[in-house]
Amino acid sequence: MAETMTRGREQQIPLEHPRETGRPSIFNDQTMKLGLFGSNCSGGLCMTDAPTTYEVTWEHTRSIAQKADRLGMEAMVPVARWKGFGGNVNFNGTNFETFTWAAGIAECTEQITVFTTTHIPTVHPVVAANMAVTNDHIANGRFGMNLVMGWFTPEMGMFNPEQLEHDERYVYGGEWLELVERLWTAEGEFDFDGKYFQAKALESEPKPIQNPRPVLINAGNSKSGTDFSAKYVDINFASLDIEKMPDYTRELKRKAREDYQRQISTMTYGLVVCRDTEAEAKRDHQRIIDDGDWPGARNLMGILGLESQSFGDQLERFQERFIAGWGGMPLVGTPEQVVDGFQKISDAGMEGTIMGFLDYNEELDHFGEAVMPLLREAGLRH
Repeated sequence: MAETMTRGREQQIPLEHPRETGRPSIFNDQTMKLGLFGSNCSGGLCMTDAPTTYEVTWEHTRSIAQKADRLGMEAMVPVARWKGFGGNVNFNGTNFETFTWAAGIAECTEQITVFTTTHIPTVHPVVAANMAVTNDHIANGRFGMNLVMGWFTPEMGMFNPEQLEHDERYVYGGEWLELVERLWTAEGEFDFDGKYFQAKALESEPKPIQNPRPVLINAGNSKSGTDFSAKYVDINFASLDIEKMPDYTRELKRKAREDYQRQISTMTYGLVVCRDTEAEAKRDHQRIIDDGDWPGARNLMGILGLESQSFGDQLERFQERFIAGWGGMPLVGTPEQVVDGFQKISDAGMEGTIMGFLDYNEELDHFGEAVMPLLREAGLRH
């Protein structure tokens, strides 16, 4: 007999750490967890013509991931893109699809948690559930999903000409995830009767190695976005000024605890420009901005302001951050100054940072040699 599940009636799964099995490195006890962001897309986090050896080839992106893995970093998080942002460089327009990218990265690394980033409207939950489990088995329990609601309207138009209103996307995403989680956990067949999905005799095997499911992250910072994160995911990523991080983290953790009887962590992201001298770092950071793709940035910021709601009044005040770092917090300076920046992020309540570099492959070597030892001296890593 098929088990019937109606949306909204299922039991919320508490996400206490550590997990029973398959505990990925993103849940380790490092004070400042580290990862890379956007190394699967042209430009990474930099909308610029500034010179770099970075390129979207499998050999190059594999080398980047293996260096991060050897350095002991906790996360590889890709950017999911189906369409670039136009302008001079068509930022992120050349990219590797993130489920297959994650499978390849999982196979060639050993300890780092490998994420896919999925725009929920682009993949059916039955397909997503099995693809995720396949990756979790390839990764031996160190796979995760970055859940995105599909904010880039020109891109979503490639899949469906009608974009849902902002808050409704999170309602849709919640139901999508409830069905995926049921596929990950249910024994035998079940039916699903929701607003957006109706299906009979559903089943999915094998189950994830992680119990009860792969780690989930989300970067929604609007009211509906933080509510989604508080209800469903393990880590929320936020682009904030340092002074706003403590209140943001406290409120999100309170919401998760009081409204949904769950735990959640917060992390941030940003561009790292670390050089031996402050003058060199500032020079190279400024070059990224001076050679920036401003027409593309205006396209991006216009859509973010209308559709995302995750950046609010930062859109006008931090235009340069979208050229150099996708709106994230810049860490620019000497190794000591970069470590000081990480310390401030940690002191503000954030548990980690995923990073972009203008030249991931080359700059990771310097980061490992010059910054990682100082992070250990500061007590941010061990």
